[in-house]
Amino acid sequence: MSLKFKLLQQNNKARLGKLETAHGAIDTPAFMPVGTVATVKTQTPEMVKETGAQILLGNTYHLMLAGRANLIEECGGLHKFMNWDRAILTDSGGFQVMSLSDLNKVTEEGVEFKSHLDGGAKHFVTPEKSIQIQHQLDSNITMCLDECIRLPASKEETTRAMQLSMRWAKRSKDAFIDRDGYGIFGITQGGLDKELRLESASKLTEIGFDGYAIGGLAVGEPQHEMFETLDYTCPALPEDKPRYLMGVGTPLDILGAVERGVDMFDCVMPTRSGRTAKAFTSQGEMNLRNAQYKADQSPLDSECQCMTCRNYSRAYLAHLIRSNEILGAMLLTHHNLYFYQTLMKGIRQSIAEENFQEFKDSFIQKYTKK
Repeated sequence: MSLKFKLLQQNNKARLGKLETAHGAIDTPAFMPVGTVATVKTQTPEMVKETGAQILLGNTYHLMLAGRANLIEECGGLHKFMNWDRAILTDSGGFQVMSLSDLNKVTEEGVEFKSHLDGGAKHFVTPEKSIQIQHQLDSNITMCLDECIRLPASKEETTRAMQLSMRWAKRSKDAFIDRDGYGIFGITQGGLDKELRLESASKLTEIGFDGYAIGGLAVGEPQHEMFETLDYTCPALPEDKPRYLMGVGTPLDILGAVERGVDMFDCVMPTRSGRTAKAFTSQGEMNLRNAQYKADQSPLDSECQCMTCRNYSRAYLAHLIRSNEILGAMLLTHHNLYFYQTLMKGIRQSIAEENFQEFKDSFIQKYTKK
């Protein structure tokens, strides 16, 4: 195992750690901005760095289409290609194959699908192929290929997909080329079924990974069901390895997951919201299309020190949005990413000072105004 993770402190189940990679350290709990096709939408890598992000997420599905992976490899890998010298994690593409492709067929060997991008061209991805592509991209954290099913699903279907994912996990691990500062994460599956989740965690632990992801959640289930799944899944994963909850989420989701022992997160929410006039603030979510902000000369969030909040008023941001100016999306996205990184920094500090619960309660009270 070539990624080094050190658990520095615990405050009840909340964990403070540090993950060392070939492209720098990641302080955990950490939030990864999503750079699906080698770009965080509307942001330069320099702008993303200003928010405090130490790691980005790229997507193997999108980066393999139209010969992109070969091009990126020729250009020296994803870090050099996109001018990002910090860590990168690449999703294996399993979720996108299931959700974006017009047609897919899953077999023991892998998955055949039609691309949504290049005229319905057929592709066939095996666990080995997914790992190979991620190696071409030079991502620091490789994710094993898994099958993501749509919920709700029957116990029979959930069991089949989980067991197939575990066999693919073993093949993914065997195909991974171990090197210093790089690693591979396994992904637990099993839907909302406790028995299947624990079986999945046990099988992945037996195979042995640098970290363990919790997949197949944040797909529309109620928050309390996601939290209940984390309650029994996190303790079943190795304590000395990072735990990554995929595709999560809102600030309140993140706080609840940290409380249950999760270390890493990713979500398109802060960037997508920034492109649709929505801002995350210490006082809750804000929609800049609302008429009340048209002449509001106060900063977006008086408690935020990001470039947007230091320099621009709500009135100006609302003007940019009503005018369909790209700058509006850029400034709101930058603020949202900064807000998320500031939240993570506050979480880490509160764990170090052993007052995470107080931090969480105070944040929620202000954020929800309750």
